[in-house]
Amino acid sequence: MTSPDAVPAARARTSPLLVLAVSVVGISFAAPLIRLSAADPLVIATWRLGFSMIIVAAALAVGGGWREWRSLDRREYLFALGAGVMLAIHFWSWNASLRYTTVAASVSLVNLQPVIIAIVSVLWLHESPSRGQWLGIVLAVVGALVVGVADVPGGVAAIGPALLGTGGSGSSRALFGNALALLGGVSAAGYYLIGRRIRQHLGLWPYVALVYGAAFVVCLVLTQLAGKPLTPQPPREMAIFAGLALGPMLLGHTGMIWALGHLPAFIVNLTTLGEPIGATLLAALLPGIAEVPGWGTIVGGALVLTGVVLAARK
Repeated sequence: MTSPDAVPAARARTSPLLVLAVSVVGISFAAPLIRLSAADPLVIATWRLGFSMIIVAAALAVGGGWREWRSLDRREYLFALGAGVMLAIHFWSWNASLRYTTVAASVSLVNLQPVIIAIVSVLWLHESPSRGQWLGIVLAVVGALVVGVADVPGGVAAIGPALLGTGGSGSSRALFGNALALLGGVSAAGYYLIGRRIRQHLGLWPYVALVYGAAFVVCLVLTQLAGKPLTPQPPREMAIFAGLALGPMLLGHTGMIWALGHLPAFIVNLTTLGEPIGATLLAALLPGIAEVPGWGTIVGGALVLTGVVLAARK
């Protein structure tokens, strides 16, 4: 079935790959902004989603997209809400994993999501990557891994011991962190796969409202269970939360959700591996961070870009 916003997109000659490129720029602001924030990661995620919902609700009311919810059956509602739950789990689990395991292990596990998506796409969505696209997926994942561990003591050689929980931080503690990172990758994969399925016949804003709304409620509940106060927040933090909503959330995630109505999930998700490249460049330019990338980051970034081009060139 044709996506409801596919016809206007075709008339406007909007390129899904161009939208994805802009979306990568949007999500690249996430890490630098979070780095500048002093708030708890769960609090950041909750405010980020809360600000996003204000804009989504306005777009939904003005455009009347909420009427499209009538076309959904109960199963599709549950899928869309499930995608929101998975997004919230991804926000929490990956951030939390870094408290228990090494960066090398966390990055290597969470960046398996393009492979997970490609495999499940074959079985569930009946969208099979070609040989060239599989090569692109593998190259991009390897490149993302190189970028993620470039500045970690021991580099890529540290990944094996970290995954086995023998990296020096305690076996059970490290393995728990690895499980959280893997959960982050699996939940992100589920978020994109469901988006690809539902976006085939549901407009952008109606779908986004369901997904972001569910993620917001889950994050809100988690903050209460964890005893993390959402208020009061200083003006500087509120400005960072608003920036996260406008850039990484609305420009980044929403652009990718739009692209899911036009491209396979494994292509859309693969472009997210470009986030470390954009985030690294921004971190180098922002005075408050000023982190200059090393050669490992540059080489890994080149592999990611090559992989994305190979996978998306069709």
